[in-house]
Parts: sequence; C-alpha cells; structure tokens
Amino acid sequence: MTTITKTLQATFAPPTAHKQSKLNDLLDTYRDGLQEAFDAGASTMSAVSDIVTPYDLPYQAKAALCNYVPKLRKTYDAKEVDDDHPIRLTNQAAKFDHSDERDYEFTWWVPRLGRGTNFWIPLRINPEQEDLWHDLVSEDAKAGEIRLQQHRKNWVLHVTVEYPVEEPATDGDATHIGLDIGETALITGCALKGGSPTDPFVSSGSRAKHLRKEMHTTLKRLQERDASVWRIDDRFSHYQNALTDIVEKTSRQAVEYATQFENPVLVMEDLTYIRERLDYGKYINRRLHSWAFARLQGRIEDKATEEGVPVEYVNPAYTSQTCHSCHRIGQRDSQAEFRCPNDDCHVSTFQADINASANIARRVDPWGESVPLDKAGRDDSPRDGRGCDTATTHREKSVPAQMTLTAYEESEPSASVHETQSREPTRTGGSGDDD
Repeated sequence: MTTITKTLQATFAPPTAHKQSKLNDLLDTYRDGLQEAFDAGASTMSAVSDIVTPYDLPYQAKAALCNYVPKLRKTYDAKEVDDDHPIRLTNQAAKFDHSDERDYEFTWWVPRLGRGTNFWIPLRINPEQEDLWHDLVSEDAKAGEIRLQQHRKNWVLHVTVEYPVEEPATDGDATHIGLDIGETALITGCALKGGSPTDPFVSSGSRAKHLRKEMHTTLKRLQERDASVWRIDDRFSHYQNALTDIVEKTSRQAVEYATQFENPVLVMEDLTYIRERLDYGKYINRRLHSWAFARLQGRIEDKATEEGVPVEYVNPAYTSQTCHSCHRIGQRDSQAEFRCPNDDCHVSTFQADINASANIARRVDPWGESVPLDKAGRDDSPRDGRGCDTATTHREKSVPAQMTLTAYEESEPSASVHETQSREPTRTGGSGDDD
C-alpha cells in the first residue's frame, strides 16, 4: 500500500448574520495573534504559545500557530506576513457530518473558544471529491491541516487528507509510455511497443498559452492604472483557476491515455536541479518560470497512482535532440520537426515532441540513460530560448502551488520558448494556496 495526499476544497453556504459575525471574529483574532507572534520574532513553539495563549482562539488554532510561526522565518525566510493570511487549524478541528436529507449534505463543526460555542456550517463541495468527503466523515481518510480563507463574501475551506491506495505494480511485460511536457504541446505521450512509437497522444497547450498571455496583459494594465487590490486579486484568481482547471483535465487525459495499454508504466523526465544552470536573460527567464510544469507532473503522478499505474523518472538530457531509432544526435530545425542525420536510419524526419516522448519511454531501461552517440563530453545546456525544448524545473511531489504576480510586472518583448515553473513566492507566509 502507498499513501496519497490531496486537498479537498469546499465553500461555505451563505452563513447567517450571527455565524458571519463569529467567523469574522475568529479570523481577526487569529491574524492578530499571528502578527504579534511574528513581530515578536518567536522562533520556538513555546515562545509562540506564550504569546497566543491569552487570545480568544480555539486550541486547534493556537496549536497550528505554534507549529507555523517558527517556520515563517526559519523555513520560509519571511520578511512580513500577508494581510490576507488564512486561518490554520490542526486536524483536531476535522469534525464533519453528512446527511443526504439536507440541501447541503456535508457540514463542518466550526471550532470556537469556550464550551458550547462551536457551530455547524453547511458546505458546498466539489462533486468530483465527494467520495473523499465520505471517507473523511467515516474516518477512512485521515485529515491533516485545515485552512479557512475569506475571499470577499465567500469562505473557502481547504482540508488536507491522506488515504491509502494499492501500490502500483506491473505483471508481465510493461508498456512504457513517455510523456514530454512542453508549451505548444502541453503533453505529448507515446507508448513504445517493440521499440517503436505507438498510437501517440498530444494535448494542445494553445489555451494555456493564450491564458498566460492574456493574464500578463490584464494584470499589467491594472497595475499601471493603480487599480484596487481586490480587483487585481480577483482577475489573478480568475486566471489561476482557469490554468488549474487545465492542469487537472490534462493530467487526467494523460492517465486515461496510459490505461488503454496493457501493463502501462508512465515515464517522465526528472528535471531536478536543471533550472539552476539555465540563464536566458530577464524576459526568457520570466517565461521559463511562469508555467506550472512541476504541478502538472505532480498531478499526473497522483492520478496515475490512484489508477494503479507506476510512474518512473529518467534523465532528461538530449531527449529532444536524439533519434529514437538509431540514438544519434540530430537537428531540430523547427519546433515541430526533428531530423535524423544518419543515412542508414529509417527515420529521416519525425514529429519532434513524439520523438522526445519516445526517447523518454526508452530511458526507463537503464541502458537508455547513457549519453547518445556523437555527444559524449558536450554540455547540453541550451544557449538561448530556441534551445529550450523541454520543461526544466524541480520535480516536487504534487500539489499545486499558485503562481505569483511577480512575473507580470516585467516588460514583454516578443519571443517563443518552452516554459517552466518557479515556486518562489512574492511574499512568504501569504494566503497563496500551495496545495
């Protein structure tokens, strides 16, 4: 068995005026305690406890602060605390109920300081997560940290859950399926059967590319006009949600593609530490750091594990420059076309992303990790944007961090390269959703 971690999201049904007042009090008191503990430089749990104990907060919130505040400086090197920081609660606050006789079937027991002050609040859940909510109520899934965030008039609850799934395994000969993640084609998948590319799968990245460009333009104009913070945040959230939806749908498509083959094994590039050696200049770096490739890989891995499909990671060097058939270094004259220089190879030209995904699938064999012919001793680092053929970022285990606004404050000349994600927050300790 292996354990999967996910974050469930629910929105409160419109609370009564009395409950709204209680929620506002809880939020204000929590942020006051957080700010005082942070300003005091409390770096240990006991130091934080001394500060927050007098506050009218439930013990679940105080315990969460004692764990979280020391991390702000030690782990996150935070210089300030975001004004819109969410309420954090330990898993002791994970008390939920379900009844199919209610309009809102799931409810949460909101913790408050003092005996008899807790109250139930109805939840609007994501229908796709309903099974996990049932598991949470029945305690078949284990709750982790809880975060409560106010977004204008809405209250959003995030609950981290862990649950067991069968360890992915293969019986008999495996079908290795390489996934190449890029910009023009968000995902290109290719199964290898008998060493030959079979039934490739391509998911277009045009929609994500359009959204990123539109987001950059919109946010830049709003900032130039000194628009209100809530307006900028509202637009940013709109685009962030749209891009997150693309990540979820595309990762699901990739796993569905894999499951059509017998004994599938998904293979992706291990992009750890590659990003540090790439420097294309201010604009190119901004684009390279603006798209969530690590998040996409993580969501693919999560969904594959749930379906019992193993995931392997391989060396990414030269996958886009090597012929999948003869393994010689070729040329990529355009974004879409790979050309093999070997006259004796049956491959002359080939779709570049499919060629790359075939190479990724082949490398799950340890022999496939070797440096290809004609390339030994050479540095494969691209020298400009045109050479960046695949995503280059740290691979992190799932869950989806929000992008930051930093990237959209810079000017944007014309260019075209593949992109990657930066997980560097503009303000550590803020309200961004890192799950």
